[in-house]
Amino acid sequence: MSNPQFEIRNSKSFDGKSYLDMELLRFTTAGSVDDGKSTLIGRLLYDSKSIFEDQYEAIKTSSEKHGDEYVNLALLTDGLKAEREQGITIDVAYRYFSTPKRKFIIADTPGHIQYTRNMVTGASTANLAVILVDARHGVVEQTKRHSIIASLLGIPHIAVCINKMDLVEYKEDVYAKIVEDYRLFATRLKTKDIQFIPISALNGDNVVHRSDKMKWYEGGTLMYLLETIHIASDINHIDMRLPIQYVIRPYNNGFHDYRGYAGRIASGVIRPGDNIVVLPSGFTSKVKSVELDGKKMEEAYAPLSVTVLLEDDIDISRGDMLVREGNLPRQSQDIEAMVCWMSDKPILLNGKYALKHTTKDVRAVVKEIKYKLDINTLHRVTENPTIGMNDVGRITIRTTAPLCFDSYTKNRDTGSFILIDEASNVTVGACMIID
Repeated sequence: MSNPQFEIRNSKSFDGKSYLDMELLRFTTAGSVDDGKSTLIGRLLYDSKSIFEDQYEAIKTSSEKHGDEYVNLALLTDGLKAEREQGITIDVAYRYFSTPKRKFIIADTPGHIQYTRNMVTGASTANLAVILVDARHGVVEQTKRHSIIASLLGIPHIAVCINKMDLVEYKEDVYAKIVEDYRLFATRLKTKDIQFIPISALNGDNVVHRSDKMKWYEGGTLMYLLETIHIASDINHIDMRLPIQYVIRPYNNGFHDYRGYAGRIASGVIRPGDNIVVLPSGFTSKVKSVELDGKKMEEAYAPLSVTVLLEDDIDISRGDMLVREGNLPRQSQDIEAMVCWMSDKPILLNGKYALKHTTKDVRAVVKEIKYKLDINTLHRVTENPTIGMNDVGRITIRTTAPLCFDSYTKNRDTGSFILIDEASNVTVGACMIID
């Protein structure tokens, strides 16, 4: 799995707003092989002037070597040698760019069925999923598969981009038929905010600039959607959850009695004076102060990483969680979850795995495999279900210590965990806790 690769940019600001202050939108692209995902991202980067001149010259030279008749913008994201040779995406490719209105992290995920697990990796933190549909082929199996996974992962917004409109002569009726087919299928999805855009990633129609070849389309461009879609309310600001990652004890005369509890706020808002409960111990205290980068704050909210000081000395360690009184998560050793399996070895009934939930590490046993989900039809396979690589299913596990969790639909951070093979230390399962 890749890590996001960030470009080093200067410290200029847009309209007096620094890069650090700008709102961040994470989005993922998905679709069938050759639907043009990498080309679309390349077009976004190029038309928004988010690539450097030497990068453009490099892909121009590479395109000429391949005998392409045009500059292949897909090479901006197809970074692996195997990807360039086959013209496909295998790993998740992360890219960063910004405009005067927002900054973005893109996860370009693979289209092949055998790389479904990579899509789960790239989509797990996304605010929006861009699903590409080839205008010539319409809604196909992989379109449904990726849309269902996006829905299962709780991505709140989906943008369906009908690509390669240039190959169907920009006909409105082709676009309308695909929209009708997708809407019929989408009645089974949990995601309710679905928007449609006809584009040509190769020619740049309706990507960053409006197309004069599809005047029948009255909506905005993909870039307009990315810059304006409302995501602030997607974060849970009600249920305060702060998993403790590190206890700060300087042990010097300047901070002799300092004891700070550092972590990333998973949801909600925390303020000085709040009455809190420490889980799993159940001890109570009051927030003395909240610090960010050494400065005291009047309030802090998700997803900021902060240090909290309490009025009482309580034994708190990594893996504990601070929550507000009267608003507690569930606590249990028995958990039901949907799992996307990532290993070539099937999940084992009564198999033992390491489990990581927020900042807490425990061991777990798979007690029951309830069913495997047919990712194309959403039908449940209950008779002797076997969950193998890229499969999605429902399981019950029992942990060696209680976890403090919410359902995934309520909180994507405290409602998810990963299973790890203890022998190889490889992540084998991505899990979403069920209500």
